[in-house]
Amino acid sequence: MITAIKQFVQNHHANTQNFFIIASLFLTFSLASLPLKVLANTQISQQQLEQFKKLPPAQQAALAKSMGVDLSSIKGLLSASGSSNEIKNTEVFPRGTTFDADGNPIVAEDALAELEESDELKPFGYDVFANAPQTFAPMMDIAIPADYIMGPGDKVSVQIFGKEQSELELTVNREGQIVFPSHGPFTVAGLTFDEMKRLLSARIKEKVIGIDVVIGIASLRSMRIFVLGDAFKPGPYTLSSLSSITHAIFAAGGISDIGSLRNIQLKRGGKLVTTLDLYDLLIHGDSSSDVLLQSGDVVFIAPKGHTISVEGEVRRPAIYELSPNADFNDVLTMSGGLLPTAFAKTTRVERYNHDALRTVVNIDLTKASDLAKKVQAGDAVYVMKAAEMFEQSITVIGAVTRPGKYQWQAGQRITDILPSIDSHLLHSADLNYSIVVREIDIARNIEIHQFDLAKAISAPNSKDNLILQGNDKILVFANIVKLIDSKINLNALAFTQDNLTKKEQQLAKDKYKLKQFWLKYGDEEKISQLNSGQIAAAKRIEQSIALFSGGEVEDELDLKELTLFSRQRLLWPIIEQLKRQGKSGQPIQLVEADGEVKFPGVYPLAKNARIADLVAAAGGLTESAYVVRAEVTRNQIVNHMAQQMSFSINLGAALAGEEKDNVLLSSKDRLNIHQIPAWSENNVVELRGEFVFPGKYSVRRGESLADLIAKAGGFTRFAHQEGSVFTRVQLRELEQQNLLKLTADLRIEMASKSMTDQNYSQSYAEVQQMLTDMANVQPVGRLVLDLPKVVNDEHYDVLLEGGDVLYVPTLKNSINVVGQVQVTSSHMYDVNLSAEDYLAQSGGSKKRADEDRIYIIAANGSIKMMDSGNWFTSDAGDNLKPGDTIVVPLDAEYMNNLALWTSVTTIIYNSAVALAAISGI
Repeated sequence: MITAIKQFVQNHHANTQNFFIIASLFLTFSLASLPLKVLANTQISQQQLEQFKKLPPAQQAALAKSMGVDLSSIKGLLSASGSSNEIKNTEVFPRGTTFDADGNPIVAEDALAELEESDELKPFGYDVFANAPQTFAPMMDIAIPADYIMGPGDKVSVQIFGKEQSELELTVNREGQIVFPSHGPFTVAGLTFDEMKRLLSARIKEKVIGIDVVIGIASLRSMRIFVLGDAFKPGPYTLSSLSSITHAIFAAGGISDIGSLRNIQLKRGGKLVTTLDLYDLLIHGDSSSDVLLQSGDVVFIAPKGHTISVEGEVRRPAIYELSPNADFNDVLTMSGGLLPTAFAKTTRVERYNHDALRTVVNIDLTKASDLAKKVQAGDAVYVMKAAEMFEQSITVIGAVTRPGKYQWQAGQRITDILPSIDSHLLHSADLNYSIVVREIDIARNIEIHQFDLAKAISAPNSKDNLILQGNDKILVFANIVKLIDSKINLNALAFTQDNLTKKEQQLAKDKYKLKQFWLKYGDEEKISQLNSGQIAAAKRIEQSIALFSGGEVEDELDLKELTLFSRQRLLWPIIEQLKRQGKSGQPIQLVEADGEVKFPGVYPLAKNARIADLVAAAGGLTESAYVVRAEVTRNQIVNHMAQQMSFSINLGAALAGEEKDNVLLSSKDRLNIHQIPAWSENNVVELRGEFVFPGKYSVRRGESLADLIAKAGGFTRFAHQEGSVFTRVQLRELEQQNLLKLTADLRIEMASKSMTDQNYSQSYAEVQQMLTDMANVQPVGRLVLDLPKVVNDEHYDVLLEGGDVLYVPTLKNSINVVGQVQVTSSHMYDVNLSAEDYLAQSGGSKKRADEDRIYIIAANGSIKMMDSGNWFTSDAGDNLKPGDTIVVPLDAEYMNNLALWTSVTTIIYNSAVALAAISGI
């Protein structure tokens, strides 16, 4: 039973309506499992009683009935447990709450959620009093004020000590008297409580000598008052004699939407006694006008007066009711004052003019003269927010540990912001190329200053330790090669680290939490749907975020995946800004580096930048760079005509600082750095399978496959040379492109068939399956070759390229039969059997088979159609070889004569055969 209840709770914990059901089940089990005698002996635990108390009356009655126990007996246990001594405040529900037959509130959760999310401006103060009307409930646990006026119905307690001892409780009768049995009547009506105590004490002591008297109030009288006007529920109410005007308002459920909070009149005998302004109470806490009521008083709530709305950067946006002659200083007081983010100098006031048209008036809330201006009815005051711009600050962005805004001071330098490499820079930071983006005019045009961060920190007196100006932005890049598509805006360069990593951080958290959730609750189906590679990638991103945030990193990170501070991302908005700045007479300040540099591309032209600076911006030279000569291409205007010129420089001398070669750069200069002649990277080729020495080999340019096989010691005696698979990276990429093109063509052909062929009956599921099959094909990049001929014929050979792989499987003495056959199977090779015999051993062809297009995929990957040779003769064994595959394709007629389907099936089967040969090694 307990297990069932726990399972029920786990399955329904999100549904709040099931709370009472769950509690009822639990209590039913707990209480019903005890005998009635135990109930009578109060052996129920205190925890069970507390849970029973939390149930509404209807649920308590239903539970007691289902248990066969009298509800009063359980309530007796509750009383015995001390619950009867608890004093609870009256439960108050929002105005408009509906109740069921048992008195339980009916709450519409959707309506409450919608109300909480609403941004609509609300009238001020109404929600304080907006409760359901309450009945009179006398309060005896409060002190009686000294100025309380005694009246008929009040009960006075008199205690006499000393020579005589007695305790009396006397009621003020209708004549306003209290009658002592031994001392006669005393008139107390109209006296204050303090005056009554002095009077009675003095009179009793006069008549009896040697006693002491204590006077108190035993109970208060009730009185009937009227709440009229624009109350929520106007009418007569019975209240305690200590009630004030606000008590009467609460009793009536508050003030209606059209009632006034500033004009609440107390009338007694037809005359106005006082006027209560609830704004004094709500805003200033002044309750001096909240006087006590007397029987027969009328609390009249007048209609609402003129109102204004205040919103924006104030502490209490709302709709306020105006007092006569209110000014903007009063408006600020009512709305709680301005927020620190307010732009008070130009506050917008929308009001109606004499022509009933809306006009806009600007008020400066920082000036006393504007604050003294009168407010008009219907004004809409909107206090605008201050601009989120910084004045005279330094912004640090990029691969630093503490990015963000820094204070600027005159004479400040780079090292004042970034004094240390270890404590202020990330490990991925590029120390040789950083820039300062500086605004140069009121139009916010920019110029770029380049510096070497390592030199600036190591040599503070060097020219790289630039003097900063107000609003400069320092960009520190990371040594990241990977390009990304996402870009940021130049105006958003003040982003903090958290802003820049927000999307990546959310991605990591979502994936990581999803994985942990299903691992915890053990749903194997959900776990199987999570790609392990995606989870690993998410974990790496999460660790990357921890690295940027200064947290601990458990595993080693691949920093090439961290593209947050790459040149491409951070420079993109700067390059776009420089392009927009270009105009006649002001060339675009951009240059380009190409060739043997680490980060080829377009870069901002820094002030007084030279060849060496551009090389540093491009990440420096690669290993294969030719430093003897480089070419600079420059555009010039000669005789109002554009001309392009080129000149060569000694790159090594330029990097050494010789001015002859380290020339100043101009707009749109292009630096091309050549590769060392005959340079060759280490090309690695892999041999797998039945080689004497399989493994990876570095090959020189022009080396052949036969040479490499000889270097590997040749084949083992188990090698199946005819079944070899030779793959090449370029061929794999080409196959991938062809697959994408074929998939697109197949989509077009199927769409065309469906629109032009009335007999087209291909189902959507079949179409999707075809396209899925195409998407799942893994390109192999196979180059079909005759490996024995490569080894034995010097004129038949293959020149190797980096990434080539040769798979030589173990000799397999089998024939495979795939496609539209009854049973896809493999058979032992028999020289006496023909292709037809192998097909028969696989059960023969299916109905959908295209028997006219049966073909053979040889072990080396070559293909021959069945009808191109005499395959079904008795000497067919001379044509079939071990490792060959007989393919029975699908008849195109069953695919609505799709012409491309033949190519699709051929590619699928060929790839499958090649992958099967590779996976077997």
